[in-house]
Amino acid sequence: TGMGLERISAVLQHVNSNYEIDLFQHLLKAAAEIIGLDTAELEAKAQAEGKPVEYPASLKVVADHARSCSFLIADGVNPSNEGRGYVLRRIIRRAVRHGNKLGATGSFFHKMLKPLIEVMGAAYPELEAQQARIEAQLLKEEEQFAKTLEQGLKLLEGELANLKGSVIPGEVVFKLYDTYGFPTDLTADIARERDLTIDEAGFETEMAAQRQRARDAGKFAIDYNSVVKVEGETQFDGYDATAGEGQIIAIYKDGEQVDEVVEGDEALIVLNQTPFYAESGGQIGDTGIFKNDTGIFEVQDTKKSGGAFVHQGIVTMGNLKVTQNVEATVKADIRAATARNHSATHLLHAALRQILGSHVQQKGSLVASDVLRFDFANDQPVTFEQLQEIERLVNAEVIANTPVTTELLDIESAKAKGAMMLFGEKYGDEVRVLSMGSVIEEKNFSIELCGGIHVKRTGDIGLFKITSEGGVAAGVRRIEAVTGTKAIEVTQKVDRDINTINGLLKAQKDQTLEKVEAIVDTASSLQKQIEQLTQKLASLQAGELLSQVQTIAGRQTLITTVQGMDAKALRNLYDGVKSKLENAVIVLAGVEGDKVSLIASVAKDFTASIKAGDIIKHLVTELGGKGGGKPDLAQGGAPLNEKFATVMADLAAWLEAK
Repeated sequence: TGMGLERISAVLQHVNSNYEIDLFQHLLKAAAEIIGLDTAELEAKAQAEGKPVEYPASLKVVADHARSCSFLIADGVNPSNEGRGYVLRRIIRRAVRHGNKLGATGSFFHKMLKPLIEVMGAAYPELEAQQARIEAQLLKEEEQFAKTLEQGLKLLEGELANLKGSVIPGEVVFKLYDTYGFPTDLTADIARERDLTIDEAGFETEMAAQRQRARDAGKFAIDYNSVVKVEGETQFDGYDATAGEGQIIAIYKDGEQVDEVVEGDEALIVLNQTPFYAESGGQIGDTGIFKNDTGIFEVQDTKKSGGAFVHQGIVTMGNLKVTQNVEATVKADIRAATARNHSATHLLHAALRQILGSHVQQKGSLVASDVLRFDFANDQPVTFEQLQEIERLVNAEVIANTPVTTELLDIESAKAKGAMMLFGEKYGDEVRVLSMGSVIEEKNFSIELCGGIHVKRTGDIGLFKITSEGGVAAGVRRIEAVTGTKAIEVTQKVDRDINTINGLLKAQKDQTLEKVEAIVDTASSLQKQIEQLTQKLASLQAGELLSQVQTIAGRQTLITTVQGMDAKALRNLYDGVKSKLENAVIVLAGVEGDKVSLIASVAKDFTASIKAGDIIKHLVTELGGKGGGKPDLAQGGAPLNEKFATVMADLAAWLEAK
């Protein structure tokens, strides 16, 4: 009946709205205090009437959204531009927008978690356990949105000022969305507040044009589903074998179905059964060959089209025809390397959750023969110490050499077993459950649903080595790693590099760090000495340059070029000149290699007639560079070219005219 907790509470507490129950009244009061909203009059009225306080609608939005956003983040959702992450981002931004309407300044929304824990923390301890992470996510999103809001509102206000009629054009809505990340629903909200509407059809037209531009700009893989039309399904026999026999049931060439292909033809071939794994779940498709008495086909990739496995490749000898049988052989060494990486990915996922927390969820993966890549939800970079501990955990499971087992279970049994399931994935009634690693309290180190190819025992992975960690999107990190012989190659390269460094340092292996630290300290000390000497030299040069001061348009002016001086050194020189020549126009050019650094300053007494920014703008325009600044001080840079000497020589005349 939809009679949830809040509606039951409303009945039992004799109130007419969910917002009037005790749970929400606490959140609304807290929201008002956090925002700084004066509700004394509302509270006095409610007390006089013996009713709950009737808070403003925008405050209800803040309270309601604080609850939903906190629970979503506690459940592992992070704000993003797609899927449920986008829903979360929209809810946060709507709440912040309504808070701003009530007069909220700065970041306030993240502070709503504390009162939420006060009323719901006992029933949902996850809120308190993840309080720091939830608050950090909400604060980060608030701060990002503040920047978006400021930029977008300026543009929108400008467009509204020139708006004719009551409809905001679709191209304006699209520009806000595409350039500034301004949500269309927020533009629509602002429009409604001003009795305006947005041109949704025009916006969709702009979006469609953008998608077409993206398609035209990129080279996309074949859309197998639009090309391959095969009844029935390919039987996959590759879990325990890398070779087998199959019958050709369809051939496609240049997007058309054909009966035969000959040497040199690129084609798509579908078999009734195959040992070739089709790309799925992040694991790349198998490669190998088909052959029979009439021809050989090199399989370069394998993908799915519905239930059919599509083998993409080229005929390297003879010809192949529909209904023929072929001997299908997967490249076993590549398959084995891919399996090592896939199994290591599962162990990595489990280790990440142990070290970083249960909020870690897979956001994407790539499993190839030479590398594994794993994207996961996490707010902060993974520290070096954490990476080492993750690596240690995975390798401990590799060394344990436990069996990797698979079971076909119904979905409920898989859940009961504790199998990890990915949000947004579609699972059938029967699923393949993969368990690996040591058993603690009757549960394996890793239990996930997976249809991919894996090793027989964890020891087959050989060695696991993380090669990189970094961010790929807001709240999403990426780890890349290698296994087996690739991992050995990586560790050996590190050894070779250290050996080379030791040779250069004339150090023993156990002295590397000590020697490097000593060199860094020495370099730092020398750098300070160089800077001190540079400043002294600049001061001496500054004194010498005073002889070049001339009077231009009634102003003391120094225009000079200094050789062998980069931007930093030029700034030191400028400081020295400025200390000796205060009420003047100063233009310095430093030449080093093929680059020119520029500094211009104008005493405040002269900025009404000539500005430093204009001087730099003139120079960089003539020289083909970039720069700018304030009326009294500006800087720039440009490539050194044949015009430089002439432009600097003509500068005095240019200043005379100002």
